[in-house]
Amino acid sequence: MLKLVDIKKTYTQPDGTAVPILDVPSFEMSAGEQVALIGPSGCGKTTLLHSIAGIIKPDSGTVTLDDVELTRYTEAARDRIRADKIGYVFQTFNLLPAFSAFENVLLGMSFGKRPASRQRALELLDQVGLSHRVHNKPAAMSVGEQQRVAVARALANRPALLLADEPTANIDPNNQRAIVQLIRDRCRDENVALLMVTHSMEVANQFDRVDQLAELNRVVADARASAAAPSTSSEANA
Repeated sequence: MLKLVDIKKTYTQPDGTAVPILDVPSFEMSAGEQVALIGPSGCGKTTLLHSIAGIIKPDSGTVTLDDVELTRYTEAARDRIRADKIGYVFQTFNLLPAFSAFENVLLGMSFGKRPASRQRALELLDQVGLSHRVHNKPAAMSVGEQQRVAVARALANRPALLLADEPTANIDPNNQRAIVQLIRDRCRDENVALLMVTHSMEVANQFDRVDQLAELNRVVADARASAAAPSTSSEANA
């Protein structure tokens, strides 16, 4: 369902220095599979998710989702594909403050091919436990409730894949497990594949499949190997 091959991404600093971020030889997920991708800050998790979603284009390599090779397309075309095939849950929610929970979910449907369904928006909000908050705007909801709206919005267009970028980072620790379970349950019910990136082993331990980005991303692996290797001077003095 999802296949990455030789994904590389480098950013250039203002002084012209090239900073490699990603070098991922391969990564695959099956339809409906749920995967936690764990790694510390700065190891390329968000860049990888953005590459999968088509928000950015890798310097080289291919991202194939549902037999569609996203990396072949222009930015505008990738946006259209993402609207139909990918849901995205951001750690900062990215809800529109002037819109109610219902309107935020309904708006999420407006970018896809399927017509917006008021009934589906209401059903999704009910499924995430917010039937009593349908007309509330984000400022009138708790942080956990806002994340639940974001989950409902991400599922609005019946995507093949849901990407979750540190979805518990801004959630009270007492509610983190519940939010992760909510996302997993909703994806399972809709047969949506789930890729969740996190730095928390507590979150990762809720998944059957846990991948370490440090092992997938050669940039991180090479940096760790270099840091662990003894210096020439150390060897000479040994």
